[in-house]
Amino acid sequence: MADTTYIWTAEGWLYLAVVLDLFSRMVVGWSMAATQDATLVVQALQMAVARRKPPPGLLHHSDRGSTYTSESYQLLLAQLSMVVSMSRTAYCYDHAAMESFFHILKGECLNEQAFQT
Repeated sequence: MADTTYIWTAEGWLYLAVVLDLFSRMVVGWSMAATQDATLVVQALQMAVARRKPPPGLLHHSDRGSTYTSESYQLLLAQLSMVVSMSRTAYCYDHAAMESFFHILKGECLNEQAFQT
């Protein structure tokens, strides 16, 4: 499962893309950047693949955001022989596991933290 979030810093927003293994609930890939674009999510997926080496046919779930529907991301998924799954439009429960992860990350790890960069 993959998604992005944002974190406030003194220099502006920092975007964080995360790939989460739903079986182990382990973060297997991530990427951070000052801009939210396809490169951000491609890098997170590449890290996840390098760390886990999934077999062909792995189910990959994301929302329908422009980064995940981008040509470069969809091409990478096809090259990796991953099965594409995307949340239904305006149906947050399809992505509940990722939203729960981000809630815990922000609430327990980043709460009241001030980052310079």
